[in-house]
Amino acid sequence: MSNKWVLALQIASVYIGTVIGAGFATGKEIVEFFSKYGAGGIVGIICSAVLFVWLGTKMMLIGRRINASSYLQLNQFLFGTLSAYVVNGLMFMMLIGITSVMLSGAGAIFEEQLSLSKQFGIFLTIVLSIAVISFGVKGLSSVNLLVVPLFILFSLIISIEAIIRGDFIDLSLDGVFQPVKSSFLYVSFNLSLAQAVLVPLANEIKDESAIKLGGVVGGLGLSFILFSSYFSLLHLPDAGLFEIPMAEIVKQLFSGFYYIYILVIFGEIFSSLIGNLYGLERQLSSEKPLAKIAGVIFILLLCYLVSLIGYGKLISTLYPLFGYISIAFFILLMFKKIPDDNKS
Repeated sequence: MSNKWVLALQIASVYIGTVIGAGFATGKEIVEFFSKYGAGGIVGIICSAVLFVWLGTKMMLIGRRINASSYLQLNQFLFGTLSAYVVNGLMFMMLIGITSVMLSGAGAIFEEQLSLSKQFGIFLTIVLSIAVISFGVKGLSSVNLLVVPLFILFSLIISIEAIIRGDFIDLSLDGVFQPVKSSFLYVSFNLSLAQAVLVPLANEIKDESAIKLGGVVGGLGLSFILFSSYFSLLHLPDAGLFEIPMAEIVKQLFSGFYYIYILVIFGEIFSSLIGNLYGLERQLSSEKPLAKIAGVIFILLLCYLVSLIGYGKLISTLYPLFGYISIAFFILLMFKKIPDDNKS
């Protein structure tokens, strides 16, 4: 395998692992943004697929060409120097909120699916996060290269079984405006948050062809997982009532693999969590001389306090809100021209 493909697969795995997060891996946000629209959810996912491939790649190319070491520089390029500080303040709060969702999601897995203490699950996740983040990008890439292929494999197997059984809930099409709008909100908040990881990552990759390939593979991989999870969740009536709906699907279809799948879901939540922590830590250390571990511990303690609100409530409240906040970022990213390459 050529070096370009190795780099591209690293980028793609981090891209997928960062976006999947707690809501994606558990199926909670797929219900919130797509499945509840019935057949319209398919339209929304197709729109999301195009946007993930196009704008995810474009964001990384811009980051590489402006030599952005954190998302502050990218937002300065998009919004201008003064406005960027306001935007970055909002992005920082959003990252704190989403990281809190991931911590709460990890706790929900232990509580709902394993009948263990939610607090034990959260604190175990915190300890593991501190250990991995101390290795920087290498630690982040290693976790994603292990977890992402497993998650894609399980998504494929589950969706095939769901399609073969065919006992889907109602798939009527009531309109496409709402699912398309939902897809724009979904991609906008995911990319605005993913910039914390993908921008500094792209800056460390010198091969633009690898960045482009990684963006395409990552975007298509996300789209595939969206489709497979969507079709799987159509088997679960009242999917919105569950904190971890995908786990309920596996319990029904593949009970023998249930605990393995729970571990994979936890791995996906964990990979996204440390991705966000990496981005937050880079932003803090670029502005203040904080030690890496001290900064991570401070962020995790703050996220822990927010996570006490509860997983389901955080997703249904914060995710749509963050989508609206991210619209300005999304629109500017769509229409801003990629700067000329002065590094080649």
